[in-house]
Amino acid sequence: MDETLHELGEYISQVRGDDVLGFDVAYSELTVRATANSIVETLRFLRDDVRCQFISFVDICGVDWPSRPQRFDIVYHLLSPRQNLRIRVKVTTDEVRAVPSVTPIFPCANWFEREVYDMYGVLFTGHPDLRRILTDYGFDGHPQRKDFPLTGYVEVRYDDELKRVVYEPVRLKQEFRNFDFLSPWEGTDYVLPGDEKANGNGG
Repeated sequence: MDETLHELGEYISQVRGDDVLGFDVAYSELTVRATANSIVETLRFLRDDVRCQFISFVDICGVDWPSRPQRFDIVYHLLSPRQNLRIRVKVTTDEVRAVPSVTPIFPCANWFEREVYDMYGVLFTGHPDLRRILTDYGFDGHPQRKDFPLTGYVEVRYDDELKRVVYEPVRLKQEFRNFDFLSPWEGTDYVLPGDEKANGNGG
């Protein structure tokens, strides 16, 4: 299987030329790294080429690497029922540069691209309806980014007096701020309730 994937990766690299930056085979899976500007033509080739025939569009997801200048990986997953093979295509981008939408060749990419936009803030040029799909209207930020706070920026609750849903800034309770990050299994400087007998101090 790995030999077949290596041959396919070399074939795609030779035919697509500068559009493909390289490929890897790991855990019996082929990953092709492509340029963001060429993603539409690259996926069209993978769909239409006789040796590829990746006609089934499975998913798009994002990965955030905040320490990199091109912090986002946009990852496309495709399946070739004829070849019985899967392929992963990766492109990189940053917070500003948009990636061309692949909806003209795979219409089912519409909601996947909207999800990546909603979760990571990556823009897709040429998308027919690029708006949030999972978070609420007016949501602040993109929750899958590594620098997004775990508590979020606002909390939502139903107000019984106003008889409607209200949005309020997150207020952390005091006990969350004083958490000492120590595990009782690693030992503490104080005696936990119930441990008096274990330490020989109890009767």
